[in-house]
Amino acid sequence: QVQLVESGGGLVQAGGSLRLSCAASGGTFSNYAMTWFRQAPGKEREFVAGITYSGGVTDYSNSVKGRFTISRDNAKNTVYLQMNSLKPEDTAVYYCAAERSRNNWYVVPNPDTYGSWGQGTQVTVSS
Repeated sequence: QVQLVESGGGLVQAGGSLRLSCAASGGTFSNYAMTWFRQAPGKEREFVAGITYSGGVTDYSNSVKGRFTISRDNAKNTVYLQMNSLKPEDTAVYYCAAERSRNNWYVVPNPDTYGSWGQGTQVTVSS
């Protein structure tokens, strides 16, 4: 399994933007489906966005659709999450996750599917 390291979190005002990055190492990145999950205090981990191994399919939770964009650069072994129009309810620890998969038809939003996880990066949106 790959090792994952997230970066790019921070404190931002409502309406602002952040871009999260997740760098992978130790595996063939282009063979992995990649996702972003988040977990707020006292809440369960929830799916945010995902992208298939080739980048051909993406999916988003309803709460972020139209505001967040997931992308990947297989040459740089990195997946990104561009977050625009941030809201206080987006405040959470954001985790990158990976699973080796050649599925290019849909994104799996179940966290139990993913065997590799990063350490998380805190995103705080102030009102």
